[in-house]
Amino acid sequence: MAGLVVRQAIEPFLAGAGPVVDVRSPAEFAQGHVPGARNLPLFSDEGRAAVGTAYKQQGRQAAVQLGLELVGPRLGELGASLSGWSQEAHGAPLRLHCWRGGMRSASVAWLAQTLELPVALLEGGYKAYRHWVLELLVRPWPLRLLGGRTGTGKTDLLLALERRGVAVLDLEGLAHHRGSSFGGLGLPPQPSNEHYENRIAAVLQGCGQAAGEIWVEAESAQVGRCRVPAGIWRQMQTAPLLEIARPLEERLRQLVAVYGAQDPLELAEATRRIARRLGPQRTAAALAAIAECDWAGACRQMLDYYDRCYDHELERHGQQGQDRHGRDQVLQSQGSPGQDSPGPAHQDRLRRSVDLGLSSADQAAEQLIAAGLVQPSPA
Repeated sequence: MAGLVVRQAIEPFLAGAGPVVDVRSPAEFAQGHVPGARNLPLFSDEGRAAVGTAYKQQGRQAAVQLGLELVGPRLGELGASLSGWSQEAHGAPLRLHCWRGGMRSASVAWLAQTLELPVALLEGGYKAYRHWVLELLVRPWPLRLLGGRTGTGKTDLLLALERRGVAVLDLEGLAHHRGSSFGGLGLPPQPSNEHYENRIAAVLQGCGQAAGEIWVEAESAQVGRCRVPAGIWRQMQTAPLLEIARPLEERLRQLVAVYGAQDPLELAEATRRIARRLGPQRTAAALAAIAECDWAGACRQMLDYYDRCYDHELERHGQQGQDRHGRDQVLQSQGSPGQDSPGPAHQDRLRRSVDLGLSSADQAAEQLIAAGLVQPSPA
């Protein structure tokens, strides 16, 4: 295997064991890349631009010469990175690609071959990978929606289900955003929309076409600045929906646990962003509560607005597929006063509604699986 260079189509390339090495420029990599890939740029952003300009103005030979001058002093550094990663991979081929599978990846493959390191080159490069991503995102998937008002702990429940072998697509986690005006507080920067699509595709590929159901949180089409891919969004509109409910005080407790540790100035700014929708009285009351570090009081002011938004979205869910699929069965919880329960206007949009009370995410996950409402994926 030493020094061997093979070319692979996208499926075997992604299934490989060695590290994915993306030799495009840092800006190209930041825009989007194969999840988990390592960036080993052959050129800096400025160098890539200079080589491109030379190619347009002076032709291929001049561009290649400039590229050699830029890369030459870095050959030792590049070779050391390749050797180190190959050693970590215990002999598995380094999986190399550039934009179109052209000179940049071929040049780095030559360097690896000179160092007697095995390499797999991606046919068509990152461009071919993006075609694969976009095709995968419009395939039919067995999506199941987990709905519930703000503070019911949907994300924690999804993660608890995932730990028990349930196929889960965490749209908020992949976007680094909780999906509201407050959603980005305390989280890493969001990926570009392109890379968000790449991350979603990687999860779907991991679930496989054999998955009986893939659970996803009921979201709006936009998660922060990331847009849910159109093909996935369309399927979410007609997917069966399981709604979870919790008592109001438990919802407030969960919200305080998430947002009470955030910067009060950032919380106040996020509140002002939705002032028009909250209304002047609720906005003023929420800002006063934040100023006094009364997190439960602040959250209580927000819930009326977010509950109305959720109910409106739930009203619309399934309308496109209603005539085709008929009315869904509803298992309505017998909630006590102060607990959430599905209103009559949207009961026919639901498949199930379950009151989880004060149970933890792990307890709730066990409850849903035991009741047969959620199915783990086949081993």
